[in-house]
Amino acid sequence: MSIYDKLKSMNISLSKPDAPAAVFLPYVQIGNLLFVSGHIAKKQGRPWAGKVGREIGREEAVLAARSVAIDLLNTMHAATGDLERVKSMVKLLVLVNSDISFTEQHIVANGASEFLIEVFGDAGKHARSAFGVAQIPLGSCVEIELIAELR
Repeated sequence: MSIYDKLKSMNISLSKPDAPAAVFLPYVQIGNLLFVSGHIAKKQGRPWAGKVGREIGREEAVLAARSVAIDLLNTMHAATGDLERVKSMVKLLVLVNSDISFTEQHIVANGASEFLIEVFGDAGKHARSAFGVAQIPLGSCVEIELIAELR
């Protein structure tokens, strides 16, 4: 099954990615590596704001991380013209806007990781880091950047 068929079966349609909100490129390709800039979690087009472990529970944050992964695919599609060009996911960096007592950033990151594996199969498996941070732009609960290898 193609990646686009898989997304369709999940009721996910890709859209044009949002323009960056600051001075940076949404992606840079160096050789066969695609570096995708950090994307923040959004809900209904607005930042999905709040501290995980305070205003936002773990399960909601997992959904937020999944939504970021979908937005990352929008940017990857814009960058490549065809997600079938993705040979493998290399690395995710997941930042979680966490209450100081919250220690399950790795579980939140699973929302993105599991989605990418569901869409890309073994090619979606990746190295990953997940950190709790004091704040993310616009108060968003999750930000994720990605590195992928292209064919």
